[in-house]
Amino acid sequence: MVPKNLVINGVTCGPGHGISIGSLGLFKNEEPVDGVTVKNCTMTNTSNGVRIKTWPGAEPGTCSNIHFEDITVTNVSSPIIIDQKYCPWNKCKINEESKVKLSNISFKNIHGTSARPEAVKIICSATLPCENVELADIEITHSGPTAASITMFECEA
Repeated sequence: MVPKNLVINGVTCGPGHGISIGSLGLFKNEEPVDGVTVKNCTMTNTSNGVRIKTWPGAEPGTCSNIHFEDITVTNVSSPIIIDQKYCPWNKCKINEESKVKLSNISFKNIHGTSARPEAVKIICSATLPCENVELADIEITHSGPTAASITMFECEA
């Protein structure tokens, strides 16, 4: 049985990969991920901050009711990510869409600094677009010479 309504509270990461849900959709019959809250966490000098990642062209699944809140990032390369084209080592069907349905996801009160100009990266499946994704009270500045920004939105509302 897969746990539901999991709360991750007060974790400090760094250096490392940050906090990720996934990668999802690689194996047949994966249980749904439902009800995960990550709150009051700090990431310092990590490659990612808070992330959801799914494989393209793999197995169907669902991931819903995921909430990231009250997160501090310091010099994090990719502070906020939804990546439905996760493809490490180029060993996946990158030209296909993810079959994992993402819904009811929020990123709230996330603040700090990004090591790259791109602070938020949202890449959703074209065949199963993300539903009800909320970004609120996001204050992330680039620790370099240019401003941090939200530059990639590949999902439908």
